[in-house]
Amino acid sequence: MTTNSSPQIWLYDTTLRDGTQCEGLSVSIEDKLRIAKKLDQLGIPFIEGGWPGANPKDVQFFWQLQEDPLKQSEIVAFCSTRRPHTVAAAEPMLQAILTAGSRWVTIFGKSWDLHVTESLKTTLEENLAMIRDTIEYFRSHGRRVIYDAEHWFDGYKHNRDYALQTLEAAIASGAEWLVLCDTNGGTLPHEVSESVEIVNSYLSSVICQKLMTNDKVQRTIPQIGIHTHNDCDMAVANALAAVMAGATMVQGTINGYGERCGNANLCSLIPNLQLKMGYSCIGEHQLTQLTEASRFVSEVVNLAPDEHAPFVGRSAFAHKGGVHVSAVERNPLTYEHIQPAQVGNRRRIVISEQSGLSNVLAKARTFGIELDKQTPEARQILQRLKQLESQGYQFEAAEASFALLMYEVLGARQEFFEVKGFQVHCDLVEGKETSSALATVKVAVNGQNILEAAEGNGPVAALDAALRKALVNFYPQLASFELTDYKVRILDGHAGTAAKTRALVESGNGYQRWTTIGVSTNILAASYQAVVEGLEYGLLLHSQAEAALKV
Repeated sequence: MTTNSSPQIWLYDTTLRDGTQCEGLSVSIEDKLRIAKKLDQLGIPFIEGGWPGANPKDVQFFWQLQEDPLKQSEIVAFCSTRRPHTVAAAEPMLQAILTAGSRWVTIFGKSWDLHVTESLKTTLEENLAMIRDTIEYFRSHGRRVIYDAEHWFDGYKHNRDYALQTLEAAIASGAEWLVLCDTNGGTLPHEVSESVEIVNSYLSSVICQKLMTNDKVQRTIPQIGIHTHNDCDMAVANALAAVMAGATMVQGTINGYGERCGNANLCSLIPNLQLKMGYSCIGEHQLTQLTEASRFVSEVVNLAPDEHAPFVGRSAFAHKGGVHVSAVERNPLTYEHIQPAQVGNRRRIVISEQSGLSNVLAKARTFGIELDKQTPEARQILQRLKQLESQGYQFEAAEASFALLMYEVLGARQEFFEVKGFQVHCDLVEGKETSSALATVKVAVNGQNILEAAEGNGPVAALDAALRKALVNFYPQLASFELTDYKVRILDGHAGTAAKTRALVESGNGYQRWTTIGVSTNILAASYQAVVEGLEYGLLLHSQAEAALKV
C-alpha cells in the first residue's frame, strides 16, 4: 500500500501512439479523445498522443485537446530527431510538433551504431549532431524534452561507448528524461538491471563533471526511464527490473497493445509497482478504476479483452477447483494474492465438471440462493451439472443457464412461455447463402398459442427476432433486450456433419449482460436453445427487480 512518503514512479502511456501499431487495432480521432480522457481520469501523468505531422488524424487530435485540455495529465507530442545534414529550424515535421502546442515533447534518436549507418545512412558524428540540434531547437521554444533512446540495449551491447555518447548529447542539449528503449524486445531482466545501473553511475560521475564546465545547460542530472517491448514475454519484468535499478519513469500501454508482441502492459505494471513494491503511481481510488479502464479501452479499440490477463482479466480472481473454492470461502488469502477490489475487479466462483459442493453453494449465493451441503437439492444440482457437462455443456461460460438449472432443480423456475417449435428458411442464390433468413416460431403464453415469423441477418438473428415478436405483447420489457454476442464451437469434429455443436449467446438489457448455452447435433437447435434461455433469464431478472421494488 502506498503512502504519502512512497517514492514516485512517473507513468507514461503510449497507447495512442505505440499501442495503435498493434496489428488489427485501428482508432478514429473520437476514439483517441475518449481514451485520452479515460487515461486522464486514471491519473496517468504523461500521455503520448501521437506524431503530429505524420498524419492528419494526430494533427486534429492535438488541436482538439487545445480546445478541451486534459485535467490532470500532460499530453505529449512524439517525433524523431531531424534528418541527416539538415537544420532543425528548417524541418517542417518539427514545426508541426510546435504547432501541436504540448508543453512536453518526446524525441527519439538512434543509440545503435548499426541503425545510424544502415538505416539513416549517415555518420556516427552526424547522428550526435541530430540529437543535439533537435533537442536544443525545442528547448529554445520553451518545450520540455523527454529523450527516447531507441534500440538502447542493442546499441549498448554492440558499442557501449557510442551508446553512452548519444545520452551525453541529449543531456548536454537539455533533455530532462532519458528513456532507455528495448525496441526489439529481446533483452532479459538481468541485462536491463545492469545497463540501468551503469547509466545511472555514468550520469552521476562522468557527465555531471562535464556539465559543470558548461554554462549553457542545466545543472540537474536527468532522470532515467524505461520503455520495453514484449517479444520475449519479458516487457513487464524488464520494466520492473529497471525500476529496481533506479529508473523513475515507466512507459507502457493499456492492455499491452503494441507492435508485434506488444508493449509493457500498464495494467500489470501499475498494481505491481504500487501494491507489491510500494511505489506511488496513481491514487488509490484511481487504482480501483484500473479494471474498468482496461475494458473501456478494449471496447473502444474493438478488440476482445484478455479474460486471463493478470489483475484486470475476468478470470484473474476466478476459482474453479473445489478445494480452491472451499479455501477461498474461508479465507481469500489462501488463493488470492491481492484483494480483487483493489484494482476494481471481483472474485468469481466458476462452475464446471471439476466443481465440488463448495462451488455450487458459493455460486448459488451470487444469485441470492442459500443452500446447505446437507440438502439433497445441492447434490442434485451438482449431479445435473456434471451430467450436462459430459454432454458438452460448459457452464463456466454460461452462468445464466446455470442459474436457470438451479431454479429448475429447486422447483422455482418460472415458466414465462413454452416453446412449441421453430423453422428456419435460408435462400440460396447460385450456391451462395444470402444475407437474410426467415424464421417461424410457435410458442405458448398462458395457454395461448402464438405463431410468428421474422427475418434476420442470418438464421440466429431471425430466430431471435421472431421470438421477440411473438412475446413482446405479453412482455413489453423484451423491447429493451438485445443479442450482443454469439459464438459456436464444434465439440467432436471427427464426427463430421453429425458433430455436436455448442452455442453461446450473450444477451443484454442496456445495463446487464448474461450468457446462456445450448448443445445439439443441430447447430440451429443449439442456437435456439441458447436464445430462448437468454430471453427467459432476462425476463427473470426483470421479474426479480420488480419484486424487489415492491418490497
